[in-house]
Amino acid sequence: MPFLDLQSRLGINLDQWLLAQSGEQPQKRVARCHAFEKEWIECAHGIGQTRAKSECKLELEDFYECMHRRKTQQRLYEVRKQREKMIKEGTYTPQPHNKTINKAIPLNKQPQTNTLNTVILLYSCFLTYVL
Repeated sequence: MPFLDLQSRLGINLDQWLLAQSGEQPQKRVARCHAFEKEWIECAHGIGQTRAKSECKLELEDFYECMHRRKTQQRLYEVRKQREKMIKEGTYTPQPHNKTINKAIPLNKQPQTNTLNTVILLYSCFLTYVL
């Protein structure tokens, strides 16, 4: 504990400016990558920047992946590429519901609901609940 704690006396929180995830969050919830940043800081604390680059490389990579999702995006891209390749070769066919997602239903073909029947049904449910 420092002899003179200027941050608390002046009401300044330097951690929110120095750290990406450790600052105060809305609704007091922990940020998504806070745990990874904390592990990286605990590993690198007190050993110096040169040693921290080599000794804490795994923690830094985990924190970077949590923040930017580069490996996840790359993996999803490769899976999508493989899927398109298999569709072109004919070894994979997507399910029929996936083909019609983007097709809009014309207004005259949309199912019509009978509002009177709906009101009667709701009223009868209400009466059975009340009585």
